[in-house]
Amino acid sequence: MRDALARRDVSEIYRQLRRHGVSQRQIAASTGQSQSEVSEILKGRQVMAYDVLARIADGLGIPRGYMGLAYDGATAMRVAKAAANAPDAEEDESVKRRKFLSHAAAVTMGAAVFGAEDSSWVPASAQTPAPARIGMTDVQQIQAATKALRDLDYRYGGGTCRDAVVAQLSWAQQLLESTAADPVRKQLFVALADMHSLAGWTSFDIGLLDPARGHFGKALEFAKQADDDSLVASVLYRMGRVYLHYQEPNEALKLFQLGQIAAQESGSALTVAVLCANEAWAYGMLNKPDQVRKMVGRTKDEFARAKVDEAPDWVRFFNENDLHGMIGSAHDALANFDPKKHASIAVAETIKCNEAYGADMQRTHVFGLSLQATNHFRAGDLQEGIKVGRQALQFGDRVKSARVADRLKPLELEAAKQRMNSDARDLFEEVRRFRQV
Repeated sequence: MRDALARRDVSEIYRQLRRHGVSQRQIAASTGQSQSEVSEILKGRQVMAYDVLARIADGLGIPRGYMGLAYDGATAMRVAKAAANAPDAEEDESVKRRKFLSHAAAVTMGAAVFGAEDSSWVPASAQTPAPARIGMTDVQQIQAATKALRDLDYRYGGGTCRDAVVAQLSWAQQLLESTAADPVRKQLFVALADMHSLAGWTSFDIGLLDPARGHFGKALEFAKQADDDSLVASVLYRMGRVYLHYQEPNEALKLFQLGQIAAQESGSALTVAVLCANEAWAYGMLNKPDQVRKMVGRTKDEFARAKVDEAPDWVRFFNENDLHGMIGSAHDALANFDPKKHASIAVAETIKCNEAYGADMQRTHVFGLSLQATNHFRAGDLQEGIKVGRQALQFGDRVKSARVADRLKPLELEAAKQRMNSDARDLFEEVRRFRQV
């Protein structure tokens, strides 16, 4: 295995895993690839892209240095702790989901869990010394760094900034050892919660599920320690979105409903609206149109009475465009079961948000365009589906996000159904090639 890693022979790495009882499905889940991609690699397809190699190494728990990929202090620490971390890596995904839900419920409902977990959820500390005493300016620097890195994530995807977020977080957490006035310490908890949340989100965006879950778990603890209900709701919303992406709507719904408790406690109508909108999406994936209608109605009501200037910073992204996008997502999910009834609604809603996206939301624009194109196909409007689908691919080339390839899969499947149309066949091949890179 070490020889295969040194050669970056991913085919042999996967074959070794298969010989030791690791299924293709487990490999795919760990590396953020589709099972068909894993199958092609097992048959000999080479993997050359640095980003993909790094994602495979991180997803499988392989120190990057073994593959000649940026051996650094964090890698050295992982090598030293490899034996201790191995049992966690082998844990079944359903067990991990249950553990996270249990942890989330305990934190949200007020159990004294802060600091209860061992250091396996905490990134390795950097060597840069922390100041002996900190003030509000130090906390504001963390917040400014988080904002700048989040802007990069929005524009170009988690692959452009995830390592920078984790590195910044390693230093920022050292400030917990510094002395500070109580108001400063409370804001430090808020800042660390927000940065852990961003680390979780960017990890998820490049296909690193376990690190994402670990960062979200720490974000919950810090948010609860800061007594910030809205931030608790934010973390639960984001982790719920992770499970929606992995086609686990039941698990996602539990986290959204748990987040709804914190959202109500926060007193922010906009926060409540975000949770309601995502519950609608989860119900759509479960083919429960009555529940979708109910949650969409409540989302609109909460959104109408929300005061954006009084809303927490994290939730201010949710504007009228996002409202239409979320309603479109819920109907897109229902269209999997009843395309005649829901595809045209999904198209109408996504058009409203896609027309308004700017350069600061390129990843979200890709998602919206791919969803719109998919439902043009379902509604029988092939030419428009082909046109919008190609726009999605053009934007997708600019974004470093494993989720882009995953979100394009429904479009690939719908285009495949229309292969008698030469343009649709060409689009199918273009999407297929894009998703294989």
